[in-house]
Amino acid sequence: MPPAALRLVLAVVVAINLAFATAFALRGAWLVTPFMGLDVALLAWALRASVRAARRFERVTLSPSRLVVERHPPDGAPSAFAFNPYWVRVDMHEPADHWSQLTLWSHGQGLRVGAFLAPRERAAFARSLKAALGRARETFPG
Repeated sequence: MPPAALRLVLAVVVAINLAFATAFALRGAWLVTPFMGLDVALLAWALRASVRAARRFERVTLSPSRLVVERHPPDGAPSAFAFNPYWVRVDMHEPADHWSQLTLWSHGQGLRVGAFLAPRERAAFARSLKAALGRARETFPG
């Protein structure tokens, strides 16, 4: 969602909670009002965390001689991991569910990728990457 839409959602929730908090306070149940404010504060925190997490991404680049995984966190320096595609094994836990993981293995080292993808997207990426690695191995120099 665009930031303006998120602010609108938060403003609507604030208005509704303010109306309910006022109604409860006028009826003598003023102890409800802090919880209505806490509700809004938690929603604002969750929306902010969601926007921050959405800025995170990974880029996977494959050539016949190199597989590179670049990780870009929401803040901080990106990191890169390079593999020889001839030795990379793609491991995806089946069936694809929320807990299944996609791991790239090479020389006993594992790197989990696509953790933020939906299970079906992660499984589709694993199939595509396996096929691309197969094609890269066919043209491997050496």
